[in-house]
Amino acid sequence: MVDATLELLRELTEAPGISGYEQAVREIIRKNLQEITTIEQDRLGSIVCRKNGEAEKPRIMLAGHMDEIGFIVKLITDEGFIKFSLLGGWWGHVMLAQRVVIKTQKGDMIGLIGSKPPHILSEEERKKLQEPKDMYIDVGATSLAEAKELGIRPGDPIVPICPFTVLGTGKTYLAKAFDDRVGCALFIEVIKNLSREKHPNTVYGVGTVQEEVGLRGARTSSWVVEPDVGLTMEVGVAGDVPDVKKDDAQGKLGKGPVIVIRDGSMLPNLRLRDLFIDTAEKLGIPYQFDILERGGTDSGAIHLHRHGVPNLVIAVPTRHIHSHAGIIYRDDFDQAVKLVTAVIKKLDADTVTRLTE
Repeated sequence: MVDATLELLRELTEAPGISGYEQAVREIIRKNLQEITTIEQDRLGSIVCRKNGEAEKPRIMLAGHMDEIGFIVKLITDEGFIKFSLLGGWWGHVMLAQRVVIKTQKGDMIGLIGSKPPHILSEEERKKLQEPKDMYIDVGATSLAEAKELGIRPGDPIVPICPFTVLGTGKTYLAKAFDDRVGCALFIEVIKNLSREKHPNTVYGVGTVQEEVGLRGARTSSWVVEPDVGLTMEVGVAGDVPDVKKDDAQGKLGKGPVIVIRDGSMLPNLRLRDLFIDTAEKLGIPYQFDILERGGTDSGAIHLHRHGVPNLVIAVPTRHIHSHAGIIYRDDFDQAVKLVTAVIKKLDADTVTRLTE
């Protein structure tokens, strides 16, 4: 029997979609929700999928950003190497020797991220972190002319390569772009659940663009939705790896979805937080808390829309985010879908009004 959720996660994560180049991801969302929602798109590229309920208001916005971290072609050297510009937060340690694909006018060109070989580094250079500005992508060309012949141009998107893989436990998945295709999959699955159940509101599943470069799509799509409540579907930093202190990251794989009590861009609505806690405890859904003191989420833009929007971030703990690959635990995803679905069914007009009284 086909596991539809697994296949959704596979398709979403394997799609290319760095910031500003999210078209392939948008079409996957459209394909999954076009028969049960009304779909529109803002002028920056965010997709807005409206699922009508029993009332036009309150409007509940479920945001998951479509973009992943990646690169764009900056220039081609005379020797045919590709210098690149970062899109999103990269750390030099995780970049070297990784395979990438350059999406060109002539098709996909595979390359390898390289830098000055260690054999010719000085002792002082060996001690330093290699910076992205000192790296290049080798596509096998030997000259500028050869690289141009491959169809490579400045501004072409460059995407990490990492096929979706089910690891040995059967419950853990390895893939690129869980940040934030997990969020996109969450709102898709929640809306599919709601298509079979009553809910006292209108729900908007929004695949936002350009989150990794400044929460841009969340700003423009909020004007389309005009939300009364915002729920951001995200990944959380899993702290269950060696040498990570509990003070740094509390989330663990297999322990349930994460309720984010603060991120670097937003303080949550505490009554909305409590509604999630109470719902989880009544339904026996495991949950965790975490805090992200650095970095922000789409909630940072959504909660400032117009007069302000009660907001909360719900996350799936993920190992190795902001690298070429991450790992999630399937049960955490499924429990997040169950929890968000249950809370939405409680968000009637009176409940939403009380969030800000």
